[in-house]
Amino acid sequence: MGNDNRKMEKKNKALIGSLLIILAGCFWGSMGIFVRRLGTYEFSSIQIVSIRVTLAALLFAAVLFIKDRAGFKISLRDLPLFLGLGLGSILFFTVCYFTAITMMSLSTAAILLYTSPVWIMLMAVVFFHEKLTKRKMLALGLAFAGCVLVSGISGGGVTLVGLLVGLGSGIGYGLYSILGTIALRKYSSYTVTTYTFVIAAIGSWFISRPVDMFQKFSVATDLGFLIAFCFLTALITAVIPFLAYTLGLERVEASKAGIIATIEPMVATLIGIIVFSEPLTFLSGAGILLILAAVVILNLKQRSENR
Repeated sequence: MGNDNRKMEKKNKALIGSLLIILAGCFWGSMGIFVRRLGTYEFSSIQIVSIRVTLAALLFAAVLFIKDRAGFKISLRDLPLFLGLGLGSILFFTVCYFTAITMMSLSTAAILLYTSPVWIMLMAVVFFHEKLTKRKMLALGLAFAGCVLVSGISGGGVTLVGLLVGLGSGIGYGLYSILGTIALRKYSSYTVTTYTFVIAAIGSWFISRPVDMFQKFSVATDLGFLIAFCFLTALITAVIPFLAYTLGLERVEASKAGIIATIEPMVATLIGIIVFSEPLTFLSGAGILLILAAVVILNLKQRSENR
Protein backbone atom coordinates (compact mmCIF):
# COMPACT_ATOMS: atom_id res chain seq x y z
CA MET A 1 0.00 0.00 0.00
CA GLY A 2 2.84 2.32 0.90
CA ASN A 3 4.58 1.63 -2.42
CA ASP A 4 1.36 2.37 -4.32
CA ASN A 5 1.01 5.71 -2.54
CA ARG A 6 4.60 6.64 -3.30
CA LYS A 7 4.13 5.71 -6.96
CA MET A 8 0.96 7.81 -7.12
CA GLU A 9 2.72 10.78 -5.48
CA LYS A 10 5.62 10.47 -7.92
CA LYS A 11 3.21 10.29 -10.87
CA ASN A 12 1.25 13.33 -9.67
CA LYS A 13 4.48 15.25 -9.07
CA ALA A 14 5.64 14.53 -12.62
CA LEU A 15 2.25 15.51 -14.05
CA ILE A 16 2.25 18.82 -12.19
CA GLY A 17 5.81 19.46 -13.37
CA SER A 18 4.83 18.78 -16.98
CA LEU A 19 1.82 21.10 -16.73
CA LEU A 20 4.00 23.87 -15.27
CA ILE A 21 6.43 23.54 -18.19
CA ILE A 22 3.57 23.54 -20.71
CA LEU A 23 2.29 26.71 -19.01
CA ALA A 24 5.75 28.28 -19.35
CA GLY A 25 5.88 27.38 -23.04
CA CYS A 26 2.46 28.96 -23.62
CA PHE A 27 3.52 32.23 -22.01
CA TRP A 28 6.84 32.26 -23.89
CA GLY A 29 4.93 31.66 -27.08
CA SER A 30 3.08 34.96 -26.58
CA MET A 31 6.33 36.95 -26.72
CA GLY A 32 5.79 38.06 -30.31
CA ILE A 33 2.79 40.19 -29.28
CA PHE A 34 4.87 42.19 -26.81
CA VAL A 35 8.05 42.42 -28.87
CA ARG A 36 6.16 43.70 -31.91
CA ARG A 37 4.35 46.34 -29.85
CA LEU A 38 7.56 47.56 -28.16
CA GLY A 39 9.20 47.63 -31.57
CA THR A 40 6.78 50.37 -32.60
CA TYR A 41 8.58 52.65 -30.13
CA GLU A 42 11.80 51.99 -32.11
CA PHE A 43 13.53 50.07 -29.34
CA SER A 44 16.19 47.73 -30.71
CA SER A 45 15.91 43.99 -30.05
CA ILE A 46 18.69 44.15 -27.45
CA GLN A 47 16.98 47.09 -25.71
CA ILE A 48 13.74 45.11 -25.53
CA VAL A 49 15.73 42.26 -23.99
CA SER A 50 17.24 44.66 -21.43
CA ILE A 51 13.83 46.14 -20.53
CA ARG A 52 12.38 42.66 -20.16
CA VAL A 53 15.09 41.16 -17.96
CA THR A 54 15.55 44.30 -15.84
CA LEU A 55 11.88 44.62 -14.93
CA ALA A 56 11.64 40.85 -14.49
CA ALA A 57 14.55 41.04 -12.01
CA LEU A 58 12.67 43.70 -10.00
CA LEU A 59 9.47 41.62 -10.01
CA PHE A 60 11.32 38.43 -9.04
CA ALA A 61 13.05 40.29 -6.20
CA ALA A 62 9.67 41.55 -4.97
CA VAL A 63 8.23 38.02 -5.02
CA LEU A 64 11.25 36.66 -3.14
CA PHE A 65 10.97 39.48 -0.58
CA ILE A 66 7.34 38.54 0.07
CA LYS A 67 7.81 34.76 0.00
CA ASP A 68 11.13 34.27 1.76
CA ARG A 69 13.46 37.12 2.67
CA ALA A 70 16.07 34.62 3.80
CA GLY A 71 16.21 33.48 0.19
CA PHE A 72 18.36 36.49 -0.66
CA LYS A 73 21.27 34.82 1.13
CA ILE A 74 23.49 32.75 -1.15
CA SER A 75 26.97 31.33 -0.71
CA LEU A 76 29.79 33.15 -2.50
CA ARG A 77 30.96 29.73 -3.67
CA ASP A 78 27.76 29.48 -5.71
CA LEU A 79 28.23 32.85 -7.41
CA PRO A 80 29.80 31.24 -10.54
CA LEU A 81 26.69 29.07 -10.83
CA PHE A 82 24.41 32.12 -10.84
CA LEU A 83 26.74 33.96 -13.21
CA GLY A 84 26.38 30.98 -15.53
CA LEU A 85 22.61 31.12 -15.26
CA GLY A 86 22.34 34.88 -15.74
CA LEU A 87 25.08 35.59 -18.26
CA GLY A 88 25.87 32.19 -19.76
CA SER A 89 22.27 31.15 -20.21
CA ILE A 90 19.59 33.88 -20.16
CA LEU A 91 21.57 36.80 -21.58
CA PHE A 92 23.80 34.72 -23.87
CA PHE A 93 21.00 32.78 -25.54
CA THR A 94 18.85 35.89 -25.99
CA VAL A 95 21.66 37.89 -27.58
CA CYS A 96 22.61 34.95 -29.81
CA TYR A 97 19.00 34.47 -30.86
CA PHE A 98 18.41 38.10 -31.79
CA THR A 99 21.78 38.23 -33.55
CA ALA A 100 20.87 35.12 -35.52
CA ILE A 101 17.62 36.77 -36.60
CA THR A 102 19.64 39.60 -38.19
CA MET A 103 21.90 37.13 -40.01
CA MET A 104 19.34 34.68 -41.41
CA SER A 105 15.63 34.11 -41.81
CA LEU A 106 13.48 34.03 -38.69
CA SER A 107 12.48 30.44 -39.43
CA THR A 108 16.10 29.24 -39.64
CA ALA A 109 17.00 31.10 -36.43
CA ALA A 110 14.02 29.48 -34.68
CA ILE A 111 15.03 26.02 -35.87
CA LEU A 112 18.57 26.50 -34.52
CA LEU A 113 17.20 27.84 -31.19
CA TYR A 114 15.07 24.73 -30.80
CA THR A 115 18.04 22.42 -31.01
CA SER A 116 18.05 23.11 -27.23
CA PRO A 117 16.39 19.78 -26.28
CA VAL A 118 19.28 17.97 -28.00
CA TRP A 119 21.84 19.85 -25.92
CA ILE A 120 19.80 19.42 -22.73
CA MET A 121 19.51 15.69 -23.29
CA LEU A 122 23.23 15.28 -24.01
CA MET A 123 24.28 17.45 -21.04
CA ALA A 124 21.82 15.64 -18.75
CA VAL A 125 23.33 12.29 -19.74
CA VAL A 126 26.85 13.58 -18.97
CA PHE A 127 26.17 15.56 -15.78
CA PHE A 128 23.13 13.83 -14.26
CA HIS A 129 23.54 10.33 -15.74
CA GLU A 130 19.98 10.43 -17.03
CA LYS A 131 18.98 7.44 -19.13
CA LEU A 132 18.70 8.00 -22.88
CA THR A 133 15.58 5.89 -23.43
CA LYS A 134 13.87 5.03 -26.69
CA ARG A 135 10.82 7.02 -25.63
CA LYS A 136 12.90 10.17 -25.06
CA MET A 137 14.66 9.73 -28.39
CA LEU A 138 11.33 9.30 -30.20
CA ALA A 139 9.84 12.35 -28.46
CA LEU A 140 12.96 14.38 -29.22
CA GLY A 141 12.79 13.48 -32.90
CA LEU A 142 9.09 14.34 -33.12
CA ALA A 143 9.54 17.63 -31.24
CA PHE A 144 12.46 18.79 -33.36
CA ALA A 145 10.72 17.80 -36.60
CA GLY A 146 7.65 19.67 -35.39
CA CYS A 147 9.70 22.79 -34.64
CA VAL A 148 11.23 22.65 -38.13
CA LEU A 149 7.78 22.42 -39.75
CA VAL A 150 6.19 25.08 -37.52
CA SER A 151 9.08 27.51 -38.01
CA GLY A 152 9.15 26.90 -41.75
CA ILE A 153 11.89 25.33 -43.86
CA SER A 154 14.20 28.05 -45.14
CA GLY A 155 15.97 27.77 -48.43
CA GLY A 156 18.35 30.66 -47.72
CA GLY A 157 22.04 30.11 -47.25
CA VAL A 158 23.52 30.21 -43.74
CA THR A 159 27.13 31.21 -43.11
CA LEU A 160 29.37 29.31 -40.70
CA VAL A 161 29.31 32.27 -38.28
CA GLY A 162 25.52 32.42 -38.52
CA LEU A 163 25.28 28.70 -37.89
CA LEU A 164 27.50 28.93 -34.79
CA VAL A 165 25.56 31.90 -33.43
CA GLY A 166 22.26 30.10 -34.00
CA LEU A 167 23.50 26.93 -32.33
CA GLY A 168 24.82 29.11 -29.50
CA SER A 169 21.27 30.28 -28.82
CA GLY A 170 20.13 26.67 -28.51
CA ILE A 171 23.02 25.75 -26.21
CA GLY A 172 22.46 28.81 -24.01
CA TYR A 173 18.74 28.10 -23.87
CA GLY A 174 19.38 24.51 -22.89
CA LEU A 175 21.98 25.48 -20.30
CA TYR A 176 19.26 26.98 -18.10
CA SER A 177 17.76 23.52 -17.53
CA ILE A 178 21.13 22.05 -16.55
CA LEU A 179 22.41 24.85 -14.31
CA GLY A 180 18.91 25.46 -12.95
CA THR A 181 18.62 21.82 -11.89
CA ILE A 182 21.96 22.09 -10.05
CA ALA A 183 20.96 25.36 -8.34
CA LEU A 184 17.61 23.92 -7.24
CA ARG A 185 19.40 21.27 -5.18
CA LYS A 186 20.42 24.01 -2.75
CA TYR A 187 18.15 27.00 -3.36
CA SER A 188 14.43 27.63 -3.85
CA SER A 189 13.02 28.35 -7.29
CA TYR A 190 12.40 31.94 -6.17
CA THR A 191 16.05 32.47 -5.24
CA VAL A 192 17.28 30.86 -8.46
CA THR A 193 15.10 32.97 -10.75
CA THR A 194 15.75 36.20 -8.84
CA TYR A 195 19.54 35.99 -8.95
CA THR A 196 19.51 34.69 -12.51
CA PHE A 197 17.60 37.72 -13.77
CA VAL A 198 19.40 40.25 -11.58
CA ILE A 199 22.72 39.13 -13.08
CA ALA A 200 21.26 39.01 -16.61
CA ALA A 201 19.86 42.53 -16.15
CA ILE A 202 23.20 43.93 -15.00
CA GLY A 203 24.91 42.33 -17.99
CA SER A 204 22.30 43.64 -20.42
CA TRP A 205 23.01 47.28 -19.51
CA PHE A 206 26.51 46.97 -20.95
CA ILE A 207 25.20 46.12 -24.43
CA SER A 208 21.83 47.91 -24.73
CA ARG A 209 22.94 51.56 -25.13
CA PRO A 210 20.93 52.73 -22.09
CA VAL A 211 21.23 56.46 -22.89
CA ASP A 212 19.56 55.92 -26.25
CA MET A 213 16.94 53.70 -24.59
CA PHE A 214 16.02 56.38 -22.04
CA GLN A 215 15.76 58.96 -24.84
CA LYS A 216 13.15 56.77 -26.52
CA PHE A 217 11.20 56.64 -23.27
CA SER A 218 11.43 60.43 -22.87
CA VAL A 219 9.88 61.16 -26.29
CA ALA A 220 7.01 58.69 -25.90
CA THR A 221 3.68 60.51 -26.00
CA ASP A 222 2.02 57.78 -23.90
CA LEU A 223 4.76 57.25 -21.32
CA GLY A 224 2.39 55.92 -18.63
CA PHE A 225 1.03 53.25 -20.95
CA LEU A 226 4.52 52.38 -22.19
CA ILE A 227 5.87 51.83 -18.69
CA ALA A 228 2.84 49.74 -17.73
CA PHE A 229 3.18 47.71 -20.93
CA CYS A 230 6.89 47.11 -20.22
CA PHE A 231 6.02 45.71 -16.79
CA LEU A 232 3.31 43.55 -18.37
CA THR A 233 5.86 42.29 -20.91
CA ALA A 234 8.25 41.29 -18.12
CA LEU A 235 5.45 39.60 -16.18
CA ILE A 236 3.96 37.63 -19.07
CA THR A 237 7.11 36.71 -21.03
CA ALA A 238 9.63 36.29 -18.20
CA VAL A 239 8.40 36.20 -14.60
CA ILE A 240 5.49 33.77 -14.94
CA PRO A 241 7.05 31.40 -17.50
CA PHE A 242 10.53 31.21 -15.95
CA LEU A 243 9.08 30.71 -12.48
CA ALA A 244 6.75 28.00 -13.81
CA TYR A 245 9.59 26.33 -15.73
CA THR A 246 11.92 26.42 -12.72
CA LEU A 247 9.21 24.95 -10.48
CA GLY A 248 8.67 22.31 -13.17
CA LEU A 249 12.37 21.43 -13.12
CA GLU A 250 11.94 20.43 -9.47
CA ARG A 251 9.50 17.73 -10.58
CA VAL A 252 10.70 16.37 -13.93
CA GLU A 253 14.03 15.50 -15.54
CA ALA A 254 15.89 18.27 -17.35
CA SER A 255 15.85 16.40 -20.67
CA LYS A 256 12.10 15.81 -20.46
CA ALA A 257 11.48 19.45 -19.53
CA GLY A 258 13.44 20.64 -22.55
CA ILE A 259 11.34 18.58 -24.94
CA ILE A 260 8.00 19.59 -23.39
CA ALA A 261 9.02 23.27 -23.65
CA THR A 262 9.08 22.95 -27.45
CA ILE A 263 5.34 23.61 -27.24
CA GLU A 264 6.39 27.29 -27.40
CA PRO A 265 6.73 27.58 -31.22
CA MET A 266 3.39 25.85 -31.60
CA VAL A 267 1.75 28.45 -29.35
CA ALA A 268 3.57 31.26 -31.18
CA THR A 269 2.22 29.95 -34.49
CA LEU A 270 -1.35 29.79 -33.15
CA ILE A 271 -1.06 33.35 -31.79
CA GLY A 272 0.23 34.49 -35.19
CA ILE A 273 -2.86 32.96 -36.80
CA ILE A 274 -5.37 34.32 -34.26
CA VAL A 275 -3.85 37.72 -33.42
CA PHE A 276 -1.94 38.67 -36.57
CA SER A 277 -4.07 36.77 -39.14
CA GLU A 278 -1.06 34.81 -40.38
CA PRO A 279 -2.02 31.83 -42.57
CA LEU A 280 -1.79 28.26 -41.25
CA THR A 281 0.05 26.15 -43.79
CA PHE A 282 -0.18 22.39 -44.08
CA LEU A 283 3.41 22.05 -42.81
CA SER A 284 2.74 24.27 -39.78
CA GLY A 285 -0.33 22.23 -38.93
CA ALA A 286 1.65 19.00 -39.22
CA GLY A 287 4.38 20.49 -37.02
CA ILE A 288 1.85 21.39 -34.31
CA LEU A 289 0.58 17.80 -34.29
CA LEU A 290 4.13 16.42 -34.03
CA ILE A 291 4.94 18.67 -31.04
CA LEU A 292 1.72 17.64 -29.31
CA ALA A 293 2.56 14.01 -30.00
CA ALA A 294 6.00 14.45 -28.40
CA VAL A 295 4.46 15.93 -25.24
CA VAL A 296 1.86 13.14 -25.03
CA ILE A 297 4.48 10.41 -25.54
CA LEU A 298 6.63 11.81 -22.72
CA ASN A 299 3.68 11.75 -20.34
CA LEU A 300 2.19 8.37 -21.24
CA LYS A 301 2.45 5.73 -18.55
CA GLN A 302 5.07 3.18 -19.53
CA ARG A 303 5.95 -0.23 -18.20
CA SER A 304 9.67 0.33 -18.13
CA GLU A 305 11.77 3.48 -18.53
CA ASN A 306 14.60 1.38 -19.90
CA ARG A 307 12.75 0.18 -22.97
